[in-house]
Order: sequence, then structure tokens, then C-alpha cells
Amino acid sequence: MSIQQRLLTFIVRSNWVIFLIAVIVGHLAASPEVTLGIVAGGLIVTINFHLLYRTLKKSLTPPYLASPNTVLAKYYIRFIISGLLILLLIANGYVNPLGLFIGLSVVVASMFFAAIYAFKINMFKEAV
Repeated sequence: MSIQQRLLTFIVRSNWVIFLIAVIVGHLAASPEVTLGIVAGGLIVTINFHLLYRTLKKSLTPPYLASPNTVLAKYYIRFIISGLLILLLIANGYVNPLGLFIGLSVVVASMFFAAIYAFKINMFKEAV
């Protein structure tokens, strides 16, 4: 398995692990609105990440290479839908903005841990 595939697998798995940990900690330590914000934000960002992966995989795999405009159009459609969802959740008071922020940070945290993981792999590979 290539390093790129291992990193992608690590990010996908750690997305769900960090998401579950954040929801459990939010449930135990915060109000239901904060927990709902964590759940909503985590689902929005994780689903977006998976849809982006699928779009890029389909668009960059021969023989079905898509134009960059198609990829960008799909990206902006997802971005607008996510923004509208976040706006509706906050404007109607369904979620706490802090909890939503924590939930939306799940993929960023996963990528941070993946960078540490890749650094560790490269350090040990060079040491051998």
C-alpha cells in the first residue's frame, strides 16, 4: 500500500474516531445544544470530505478524466449547501456555535494527526 493510500485510510478512520470522541466528551461535559452542534458539524464536514474524495477519485481516474470546471462546480455546490446548512442551524438556534465549530474541526484535526503520522513514518524509514 502506498504512503498516500495509508494516509487517506488514516484520515478516514481518524475522522470517525475523533468525531465519536468529541460527541462523547460533549455529551458528558456540555449542554445538549453543544453536543448537537458537535454532531451536526462533524457530520457536515465528514460527509463533505467523503464526497470530495469520491469526486476527485472519479474525476482523476482514467479513462473518465473530468474537466477542472466540473470538479470546481461540484466543490462550490457542496460549499454553498454546507454554508446554508450551517446558517440555518445557527440562525434558528438549533445548535450552539461553539459546538458546531468543534464539530467542523474534526477533519482538520484528522489531517493534523495524519501529518504527524507521515512525519513519523518518514523519520523511521530514513533511520533504518
